Amino acid sequence: MGFVTRRQRRELVLIALPIVLLVAAAFALAYQFVGPAPPRKITMTTGSLQGAYHAFGREYAEALAKSGVTLDLKPSAGTLQNLARMTDPSADVQAGFVQSGLATMKTHPNLSSLGRLYLEPLWLFYRADLALDRINGLVGKRVSVGPEGSGTRPLVTTILTASGVTPDNAMYLGPNTADAAEMLLSGNADAIFLVMSAESEVVRKLLHSPTVKLFSFNQADALTRLHPYLTKITMPAGVIDLAANIPAQDVTLIAPAATLVVRGDLHPAIIGLLVDAAKDIHSGSGLFKKAGEYPQPIDTELPMDVDAAHYYKAGPSFLQRYLPFGVAVFFERMMVMIIPIATVLLPLFKLVPLAYRWQVRRRILFWYDKLKKLERQIRADRSLTQLDGYRAEIHRIEEAVSVIPIPLAYSDQLYSLRTAVDLVRQRIQAMVPVTA
Repeated sequence: MGFVTRRQRRELVLIALPIVLLVAAAFALAYQFVGPAPPRKITMTTGSLQGAYHAFGREYAEALAKSGVTLDLKPSAGTLQNLARMTDPSADVQAGFVQSGLATMKTHPNLSSLGRLYLEPLWLFYRADLALDRINGLVGKRVSVGPEGSGTRPLVTTILTASGVTPDNAMYLGPNTADAAEMLLSGNADAIFLVMSAESEVVRKLLHSPTVKLFSFNQADALTRLHPYLTKITMPAGVIDLAANIPAQDVTLIAPAATLVVRGDLHPAIIGLLVDAAKDIHSGSGLFKKAGEYPQPIDTELPMDVDAAHYYKAGPSFLQRYLPFGVAVFFERMMVMIIPIATVLLPLFKLVPLAYRWQVRRRILFWYDKLKKLERQIRADRSLTQLDGYRAEIHRIEEAVSVIPIPLAYSDQLYSLRTAVDLVRQRIQAMVPVTA
């Protein structure tokens, strides 16, 4: 029995070893096409600690944490510093908020957009005692244009320059938002530009101040034609405070868009999480948007990320709808390996039974061949001088056949072989010479 077990084990190894090697080779080949796993931690550059960008960044961090991804937030001076960080490989920053109009595919080829998140109105507040009906009325005035590194400063500078207002004929100031508001209220500035939400405390405070007026951009159509990244919006009379009728009349504003920008090498699965978070965070209604109007999968300067555009249309994958993020991504990565491995395994499922059947039949046919040779010898031997040898050979064959390891399914072939052995043995016995 021990001999049979060892032999069966050896035959099993001989059949299984090539299969294992083929599967391993297919696995190794397919693994070359499996994308890397998504990172468990990324960094987002936001804005000032008191600003909207950083507040939204905290909401994104909470959303990604539900999927097991850590989002580190890095406060910044604003859009320009955010762009510099994402462009610098040593900064290790993968995502950030950017004000539209400050980056293009030519200036930042390594960045792509995840779409517009919401509009950021450009506010121009000025002293109530000034008669200001056009932007060029700021010539000779003290104007806060936003701090260095913010997106406000280049936007405002562009608009002022187009209107004939430059540092040569006006005094440009660069305090932060809160300080700029205080300078205007205290009379240390004549006008200030701000880019922020209408819900911010600074804007509310200035709108309620009797010493400050809000400028209405009567050239908004021209500005939006010249600068497509700007949008013309209207603040209806009384929308801030209906009882006090603030503002007193409709005000025309222009607004760049807040966009979410990522490095081109960010993992597609993380991009999906960011788009999901954007939909949850920015899809509500507001003063300048309807419910569901934002985020929008468009960008006039940077190319839309391909995976983000697909995600906006199709949503999460089937697996990500029903499985935890990490589990779903693992199976999606492994699915790449199914085709090459299946290409190898499917034929093997057909070949293995054939190989096993051939191995069993080869074992039986081996002894049929021995019987055939013995019969030929007997038929050719007229003198019967080798009769004892024939008896020994048929006995050896009979003993060997009795211990052949044959599966139960092939028992009929084994018994047919034994019958053939018995027939040859009887023929040998019949060859015994008759003595006188």
